[in-house]
Amino acid sequence: MPGMNAQTGRRIDGLDHIRQSVRDILTTPIGTRVMRRDYGSLLPDLIDQPLHDATLLQAYSAAIMALLRWEPRIRVQAIRKSVSTTQPGTATLELDAITAEGDEITLAIPVTGASA
Repeated sequence: MPGMNAQTGRRIDGLDHIRQSVRDILTTPIGTRVMRRDYGSLLPDLIDQPLHDATLLQAYSAAIMALLRWEPRIRVQAIRKSVSTTQPGTATLELDAITAEGDEITLAIPVTGASA
């Protein structure tokens, strides 16, 4: 399914369109879209939370639930965290997924919070 690149306005499709869609879903706070109030994820609500295991578990859940609902072109296979050793309070969620066509895709979602 082709779409439009959010930065350039040009046509985008395939894995690039899926990456853009996932980024949009996960960075859009629920309740901020006028005609689609339930679109987005709870991930933005976790940004200023202490970066400990409970927050990371909530981030896993927020990401998976949003993608299950809003991105039917992928099926998440694994999710893991990568905590920065150089920037305190910064972590990245890495998602491994399979597209409906059977292509493997890895997505990195930054999660930033206050130091625990």
